[in-house]
Amino acid sequence: MDKVKKDFPILNSNKIVYLDSGATTQKPQMVLDAVNEYYKSKNANPHRGAYSLSVEATRVYEEGREKISKFINSPTSAQVIFTKNASEALNLIAYSYGLDNLNKNDEVVLSIMEHHSNLVPWQYVTKKTNSKLKYMYINDDFELSDEEIYSKITENTKIVGITHVSNVTGTINDVEKIIKYAHKKGAIVILDASQSIPHMKIDVQRLDADFVVFSGHKMLAPLGLGVLYGKKELLEKMSPFLMGGDMIEYVYEQDTTFAPLPSKFEAGTQNVGGVVGLCAAIDYIESIGYENIQKHEKEVVDYAIKRLKQLEYIKLYITPNRKNHSAVISFNIVGVHPHDVASILDANGVCVRSGNHCAQPLMRYLEIDSTCRASFYLYNTKEDVDKLILAIEKAYKMFEKYIIKN
Repeated sequence: MDKVKKDFPILNSNKIVYLDSGATTQKPQMVLDAVNEYYKSKNANPHRGAYSLSVEATRVYEEGREKISKFINSPTSAQVIFTKNASEALNLIAYSYGLDNLNKNDEVVLSIMEHHSNLVPWQYVTKKTNSKLKYMYINDDFELSDEEIYSKITENTKIVGITHVSNVTGTINDVEKIIKYAHKKGAIVILDASQSIPHMKIDVQRLDADFVVFSGHKMLAPLGLGVLYGKKELLEKMSPFLMGGDMIEYVYEQDTTFAPLPSKFEAGTQNVGGVVGLCAAIDYIESIGYENIQKHEKEVVDYAIKRLKQLEYIKLYITPNRKNHSAVISFNIVGVHPHDVASILDANGVCVRSGNHCAQPLMRYLEIDSTCRASFYLYNTKEDVDKLILAIEKAYKMFEKYIIKN
């Protein structure tokens, strides 16, 4: 696995330590080549033309859908909808399902860990439908307790939104338990797998979530492609989210009929190059294997946590249960603003995130404004961790005399 980094041109041409894969991953040469080859030899508007190049683009696009469908074990490829990212997929669900299915006094239950994209749309929808928005809060170990799950999800709950892995704390939620209990109470479940699918196998039939969303760019694919999986019986009853282009069946002056799944939710010209890139990314991930990825990440992340804990001025925001922790480490140098820390780290060639990570309610619940976040992936090494620690030590020395100590 230590040789994987050579497959990523940006990590070789730039002498950097890239620790922001939770935001977007770097792309292996295999993905770059696949996208470049598509635009060189197959580019055309799919589903639009009777000429051979358009037919070829359509084939590539639909075979890509089939490949992604098999990758997540969807019963049919028609249940795989392409969007521009996970945020759009979540908005699609909120508008097309939430607005039509929530009534007064119904409840939507989210975890406090949700990304804004799986939170803000539900604020809007619950206000529009006079339904209620509730939260499951985390404990001191940054986890959702059984008591919290069972007390918040009730017979009044109609929708549960849950992130598989927190993009702030790295907590791996027990989503199978949550899904099973929510279904017992008659609710549907929306699973945000954006932070999990790069690191672990997602089987939508085994999980039994009603909707699953993720973004290609967080799993080695290009920017601009998201995936929405939904149960067929739900998707077929939902209204289109965007209208025009390829989602049309017939248009009259006063009425329009819509195409069947999956086209009903894919208005306009689609990102065929993004689909090609995601398929190549899947091939790359499968060539290494999730088991090997997880083993390597565990070694690197365990080493990072060990090194960070040796620094007495570091505050960590991670669960102590390593079995429930992914590849994200949020931390702060006590008394120093995360933006200042990230800037100093950048000056030393180390790229980490700083800010609220699109999770402001979680930050307020933790009584902090922001954190630094190091998010690891298959191309990171223990040497990267050593460079991170060295950069943090330099940052601390720069600010040490200004830190107010209790």
